[in-house]
Amino acid sequence: MDRDSIDWRGYIPAITTPFDANGALDLNAERQLCRWLLNEGIHGMIALGTQGEWFSLSRGERRDMLRVVSEELKGHMTIIAGCNAFTAEEVSANAALAAEFGFDGVLVTPPPYVCPTEGEIYEFYRRVNELVTLPICVYNWPPGTHVNMSRALLERICELDRVVAIKNSTAGFDMNHYLDVFFSLNDRVRVFGMPTNDLGISLTLQHGADGTMGAGAVLGREYADYFEAIWDGDIDRARALGQRLDLVMSRLFNPDYTAKYGSTQGTFKALLNLQGLPGGHTRAPVMDLDEHGLEKVRETLAILDRLPAGSVQPARAVGAGVSA
Repeated sequence: MDRDSIDWRGYIPAITTPFDANGALDLNAERQLCRWLLNEGIHGMIALGTQGEWFSLSRGERRDMLRVVSEELKGHMTIIAGCNAFTAEEVSANAALAAEFGFDGVLVTPPPYVCPTEGEIYEFYRRVNELVTLPICVYNWPPGTHVNMSRALLERICELDRVVAIKNSTAGFDMNHYLDVFFSLNDRVRVFGMPTNDLGISLTLQHGADGTMGAGAVLGREYADYFEAIWDGDIDRARALGQRLDLVMSRLFNPDYTAKYGSTQGTFKALLNLQGLPGGHTRAPVMDLDEHGLEKVRETLAILDRLPAGSVQPARAVGAGVSA
C-alpha cells in the first residue's frame, strides 16, 4: 500500500461524540450530526479521534458509534476510525471493529501518556502494521502524546506496507517540521494537516497536497468549499473562506491546537450547539465550557454570522460575500 492505494483528499474532520446531560452516549444526535456533515458536502470523516473522546468510551459504545457512522456515511464519503490505545494489540482489536463496519482506514497515534522513545514508537507501529488489515494513517499529535515524531522516524514508519497517510498536526506551532515531513514523504504517503491559507493553497496547486484532517467541521461546507475553490481555480474565494476558518482557530485555540477557554472537545461542541447543531455534551473527565468560554464561542460565531436567526448579529461578518 501507498498513497495511490487510497483516494482520501479534501477536508476530513475528526468529529465529536455527543453525550446527553447525564453523560450517556447519544446515538440519535450522532446520526443527526453525520447527516448534517453529509449534506454539507464534507469529503470524509474520522470517528473516535481526539475530538471523539475515544478515551471515555466502553468497547460496546465504541462498537455502537462505529456502527452508526457506517450506517449513515459508508459509501458516501471516506470514513476513518480512530483506533488509539496503549498497546498494538488493543489497536488491533479496535481496528477489527472498524473493518467489521466497513471503514476505509484507521488513525493511530503513538501510545498516549507513555512518552515512548523513537525506537519504541517504531516497534509499536511495526506491530500495528502486522496486526491490522486496513490502511493506516499515522497521527503525529504532540499535545496529546507529548512526543513529536521526527522526520527520520516518520520516514521509517512510512516504509511499513499498510501506512498510506500521515496526519501531521504541527503546522500551527512548528511549520518547519510540517514542511520538512511534507516534502520528504508526500510522494510516498498522503500528508494531511496543511494550513487553510495562502501556503495551503500553494501546497495544493504547486505540490499536490491532498488536504487536511481537521476537527469538528463546525462551519460545515465552508471547509469543503475551501478545497473545492482551490481545485476549481477560484483562489479569491478560497482565500476568503480560509480567513473565516482561520478566525475560529485564532480566536479559540492556541498555536498548538489546544483550546484557550476549556477543552478542545467542549469548545467544538459549544460551536455546534450554539448554531443549533447536535454537538451534545462532553463526558467526564472532560467538561462543557463555562459561561466565559461560551461567551467567547458566541462572539466568534457572531463575527462569522453563524448564529441562528434571532441571535445578535455583527455589523459586518468576516468574509462578507462568501456564502455559508
